[in-house]
Amino acid sequence: MHIAVVGAGSWGTALAHLLGEKGYSVDWWVYEKDVCEEILAKRENSVFLPGLRLPDNVHPCNDLAGVVSNKEIVLIVVPSHVFRSVADAMTPHLRDKAVIVVATKGIENETFKTMTGVLKEILPSSYHDRLAVLSGPSFAKEVAKNIPTAVTVACDNPDVAQQVQDVFATEFFRVYTSTDVTGVELGAAAKNVMAIAAGVSDGLGLGHNTRAALITRGLTEIRRLGLKLGANPRTFTGLAGMGDLVLTCTGDLSRNRTVGMKLGRGMKLADILADMRMVAEGVKTTKSLYNMSRKLGVEMPIVEQTYGMLYEDVDPERALKTLMSRSLRDELDNQ
Repeated sequence: MHIAVVGAGSWGTALAHLLGEKGYSVDWWVYEKDVCEEILAKRENSVFLPGLRLPDNVHPCNDLAGVVSNKEIVLIVVPSHVFRSVADAMTPHLRDKAVIVVATKGIENETFKTMTGVLKEILPSSYHDRLAVLSGPSFAKEVAKNIPTAVTVACDNPDVAQQVQDVFATEFFRVYTSTDVTGVELGAAAKNVMAIAAGVSDGLGLGHNTRAALITRGLTEIRRLGLKLGANPRTFTGLAGMGDLVLTCTGDLSRNRTVGMKLGRGMKLADILADMRMVAEGVKTTKSLYNMSRKLGVEMPIVEQTYGMLYEDVDPERALKTLMSRSLRDELDNQ
């Protein structure tokens, strides 16, 4: 089987390595020419995932059309804010029967669409039942080291989900299947917002109690929005929900938590982002979730305060006070 991997950040690099180690021939689109040249010369992506030697059957290239042409599976792992433009560019070159696997986690700012929602706008309807999503608690650095990891692949077509499951599964990388594409994509995107909030809490020097409360109430907000969008509520107790949320809110490798910690310590967002080459998806997703929740009439107070800190220069301590002083209520009142 010939597989295309589109995107060479840390997650794209880890997955290209995983597929190459399984013996697949992998053509890999690398946007940055300097990164591509280094991988060709040294078999390493020192910019985004240093220390990992890439197999010889992983072929980096700057030619997107050539990478995706005639591939049975195309894995997309680019940042959400460029997802549409990359999808537009590659669509004319896709094989008719190609399976498209999305490993990008985000929600488009302007349209509030998930990444498969974007693809359904761009791709002919014949592709729609072959759109799959790969998500779950999975830091790229740990996957690259073969540290045991479990994720979920979701697709409307159970047969396609199982096909993707078989392609990606290894003795270190366990893959479950789901048909709840909406729930898996929402969990994947929204957990990054909650990780920023949890990072702010840690940056303020607050305790484990506060972080646990943020994670738990954050999951409530994600589930509340998911129900409005027609997701299966059980998804949010699974790997793409609670699993990814806990990892991203507590793990030191989380870029979104790191952004939050620096906010909590008094840094300005522009300065934080200027120091980062890799993307913290939660910054853009916060804007999407905030505007979506207001449009749909879904109460998401943690998202609201995170938006305030990122885009309205709300002081983190004031945001915390606002959350803690909300009107008291029953925990299970769906509010």
